[in-house]
Amino acid sequence: MKAVLSNELSQVHLQWFAPEDEGKTEDPTEYKLRKAREEGRVAKSQDLTGAIGLLFPVLALAIFAPWMLTTLREMIRWFLTVSVELDPITDAGLLGRVFLSYFTRLVVPVASVAVVAAIFGNVMQVGFLFTTKPLKPDLKRIIPKFGQYLKKTVFSGEGLFGLSKNLFKIGIIVVISYLNITAEVPKLSRLFTATVWTSTIQVFSVALRIVIEVAILMLALAIPDYLFQKRQFKKNLKMTKQEVKEEHKMFEGDPKVKGRLRERMREILSKNMAINVPKADVVVTNPTHFAVAIEYNPQVAAVPTVTAKGQDEVALRIKAIARDNGVPIIENKPLARALYAAVDIGDPVPEEYYAAIANVLAHVAKIDKRLAEKLASMSA
Repeated sequence: MKAVLSNELSQVHLQWFAPEDEGKTEDPTEYKLRKAREEGRVAKSQDLTGAIGLLFPVLALAIFAPWMLTTLREMIRWFLTVSVELDPITDAGLLGRVFLSYFTRLVVPVASVAVVAAIFGNVMQVGFLFTTKPLKPDLKRIIPKFGQYLKKTVFSGEGLFGLSKNLFKIGIIVVISYLNITAEVPKLSRLFTATVWTSTIQVFSVALRIVIEVAILMLALAIPDYLFQKRQFKKNLKMTKQEVKEEHKMFEGDPKVKGRLRERMREILSKNMAINVPKADVVVTNPTHFAVAIEYNPQVAAVPTVTAKGQDEVALRIKAIARDNGVPIIENKPLARALYAAVDIGDPVPEEYYAAIANVLAHVAKIDKRLAEKLASMSA
């Protein structure tokens, strides 16, 4: 027997007893919070929902009680009156319709308030949320994790908080019931001499008062419970540093892949520069950190266009290509920095830089016959 038990215990995976939050020191990211919400996992206090779902229907019951008692008395009187006149077999349809009419009048008002209260109690905590993911079967939940279950429900702050909260609620209900019934003992002891209707109203009023007081206190206790559940929810969603890194890679990309993409982009820009820079009319420099190639072709575009730009090593490459192909290089630090920051390759120069570009092109036209011919043809 001992050997069999030992063999069975050896099959139990020790990971079942491992703490769920081991190594989880990082706050949950916005993506994880959003994903948890899509899966139906949100910070919610069942006590707050239950307290609201109890208080509002009870208040509605207290408000509608006189009307409901009158309707109930009317229903009883009608059925007792027709009990000797109608046949339950042949007049079953009429009896059913009348009963359904009275039942609807008695139940619908309170039931409607209860439904609205339940919806309000949930929407107030989590907003409008509808998802079917919690209903999907999950085979991973079939394998029991006894250690984690016991740790969470018994040997944890959440478990102790829930146990003490439930015991405290039971104590409150007992105390409120005792105080109310004790205060009404003189009246209740004389009910044996009162009519059935008077006795019913007296007992109903005591019970209703007890429920209302309990519901109000439950609502007051549910507020700290909601704050506790919210804190526990974020604690349960904490992430390990590795999880944060993996999520960062998922959105930002693997650094190695990004490095290869940057290299490929540099290759493409180098090829484009070798084609576009020789066509440019001028290269504006910083002089070492920035270089912007500008082409002005009135037959293609009415305004000058940035055909290439670069910083540091790329800027040096642009200037080298420009020198090899006889493209004028003009030093204008503010203009070079502004164009590099504000204009993308292939875009026209913004209007606020027209005056500065016109001065540069006019200066270049004095030393570059090709640009001078372009400007002359445009003016002609």
